[in-house]
Amino acid sequence: MNVRRLIPSTALAGAVALGVVSLSACSGTSDAAGKGSGGKLDVVASFYPMQYLAEQIGGGHVAVNTLTKPGVEPHDLELKPKQVGELGEADVILYLKGVQPAVDDAIAQAGVENTVDATTLTKMEEHGAEVGHDHGDEHGGEHASEAGADPHIWLDPVKYAEVAKGVGAAFEKADPAHAADYEKNTDALVKKLGDLDTAFATGLKNTATKTFITTHSAFGYLAERYGLEQEGITGIDPESEPSPARVRELHEIAEKDKVSTVFFETLASDRTAKTLAGDTGLKTDVLDPLEGITDRSKGRDYIEVMQSNLAALKTALGAK
Repeated sequence: MNVRRLIPSTALAGAVALGVVSLSACSGTSDAAGKGSGGKLDVVASFYPMQYLAEQIGGGHVAVNTLTKPGVEPHDLELKPKQVGELGEADVILYLKGVQPAVDDAIAQAGVENTVDATTLTKMEEHGAEVGHDHGDEHGGEHASEAGADPHIWLDPVKYAEVAKGVGAAFEKADPAHAADYEKNTDALVKKLGDLDTAFATGLKNTATKTFITTHSAFGYLAERYGLEQEGITGIDPESEPSPARVRELHEIAEKDKVSTVFFETLASDRTAKTLAGDTGLKTDVLDPLEGITDRSKGRDYIEVMQSNLAALKTALGAK
């Protein structure tokens, strides 16, 4: 993942007040972002999808640091006490509750007032029935952003655009001196996400099959948006092992729905996917949940990797 270690910064006056996120109004105006890293607003992002939004919307007015190092599976992230302490010095924190339990706990301990939870900026939904009978509660437990809610909203360009608008508004309130730039950058990003949505809708409209099998059940929102059926080998945890019953079920699904490909991801082992594919005579390919960017990613940023995901789905599903 193209991220950096959290860097200590000087706390700034200013806050975010947005939606259901309860924050105080900033007391400064033109100098709201003038006391941080090189005069920039210090923003901490929990992992790559939040980092991308902060960088695209903040542009040259923000210094973005991330909590998740390159190549680390975000669900597994653990923070050191020193990192938790440094977190409290941020001006604005962007995170997505439910993806990283350790981060959720650290943010609660840090008590940073200027905190934006992306799950409050769009409607959260439950997914699970589409990934098999024995996975009906897979999005519950420690990784759920709320009871039963699927946190992978960034894989739906429409929902991600809704989050982008909320982040843009948050930056405008935290740093009103640069509000016009944040608004312009937000509009540009929303336009790119709209184009991406159109490409997915058009590219996946007519396919030989609507079913895809993936190791990580992260694509519920994407599947729902474009009329597909996600069948996860495991649940929301990409490192968990499927039950023998689930493996048998996937064999039957692959044959019945004419599935050609088993997808795996870049930040977790491909062993389960390749085993299943070998047993069923299927191919394997990457469908990236975009929880991080590494040198193995099929693209340099969110847009490029999502375009690669679209190309992989079109091939696997037999797009016409």
